[in-house]
Amino acid sequence: MNSFCSAKSFVLVSSAALIVAFTGCSTQPRLTKIPGGGGGVKTGTGDYSSGTTPLSSDSGGLGTRDLTSGVPLADPGTFDNMTEDPAALQAYTVRFDYDSSTIKSGDESKLSAVAEQLKSRSGSAVRVAGHCDERGTEEYNRSLGERRALALREKLLGLGIDPKRIDTRSYGEDKPVDPGHNEAAWAKNRRGEFILLLPRTNT
Repeated sequence: MNSFCSAKSFVLVSSAALIVAFTGCSTQPRLTKIPGGGGGVKTGTGDYSSGTTPLSSDSGGLGTRDLTSGVPLADPGTFDNMTEDPAALQAYTVRFDYDSSTIKSGDESKLSAVAEQLKSRSGSAVRVAGHCDERGTEEYNRSLGERRALALREKLLGLGIDPKRIDTRSYGEDKPVDPGHNEAAWAKNRRGEFILLLPRTNT
């Protein structure tokens, strides 16, 4: 009798463990758009795969968490027929500390200026691009660049900008403004840029 009870307990415990394991594995990884070369990264895994998908929430290796504050991201296709004006908002580039996506209080005025520019230009949109310095792995820098871009997006949403007017990208370490390998160069490359998008005019 004791042997039968022990065997029955073992079966019940084993079944419960299997249910928990399969439940944990059923969640599909979220995908992040990788600009330029096209492709996606399974967030939280650092495993890049082929295909193009919209930028999504990112875990940064800390477990899945929603960095979009529950506000859906705009469809990237919305901006396909718009032209870029990189110089228009260049003065409002935001710099980040090492390994950080926290926006400094001194940069709040830059975000306010970007929001005012968008409000004064009907039909315009903005591309928010997150960048990193060369330190760290490519995968980690994609993730960090994304967190920086999404942090800037959240501030713009708080300033009244429609989420459908914000295209969010992470370029990781791929587009440095300074090719140097020192702290001065790295400080310049840890940034968030705003690129004004305008409706394409028929000529």
